[in-house]
Amino acid sequence: MWKQTAGVLLAATLGVGAAWLASDLINPGQPANQAVLPLPAGGDFTLQSVNGPASLADFRGKVVVLYFGYTACPDICPTSMATLKAALAQLAPAEVQQVQGLFVSVDPERDTLEHIQRYVNYFHPNMTGLSGTQPELQKITRRYGAFYRKVEVPGSAMAYTIDHSAILYVIDREGQVREQVQHAVPPAELAAAIRRWL
Repeated sequence: MWKQTAGVLLAATLGVGAAWLASDLINPGQPANQAVLPLPAGGDFTLQSVNGPASLADFRGKVVVLYFGYTACPDICPTSMATLKAALAQLAPAEVQQVQGLFVSVDPERDTLEHIQRYVNYFHPNMTGLSGTQPELQKITRRYGAFYRKVEVPGSAMAYTIDHSAILYVIDREGQVREQVQHAVPPAELAAAIRRWL
């Protein structure tokens, strides 16, 4: 019996070791205890900004940090934007000029384009606010592996909130998604992810 138990433990240990090694080979430098998310297809899209239609392709040649949220979000979105702001503060001025932030509001019912732009300008001038129709937003979020849903809150002054994913997508100069960064990481981690693709 003890031989069987020892064999099972050895197999489990080797399996964990192999998984750790494979993770390190596929994602060099990734902390062993941090989950690695599969990269979504992503791709170009066009939405509306306060200055008219804007496409991801308009920012070709820059590293783009893309985020899906909404301006009335009580905590996750402000935390994400503050993380991006702090990450950009860790880059040299010449590096910052090569980075573009895009905040896509998934709450077009409440978020006007003017309000979205005021919101993102509070965090950093290198940010553009975007939104669109619900069919457009649903199509784009699916391609980026993001999600959101409206949640009614009866009796609340806000009437509803929006549950949504909280990922910062780092997109390279050619428009390809290269990294997904959780919203609550230390700013240094996001700065390093951006710098890898400058």
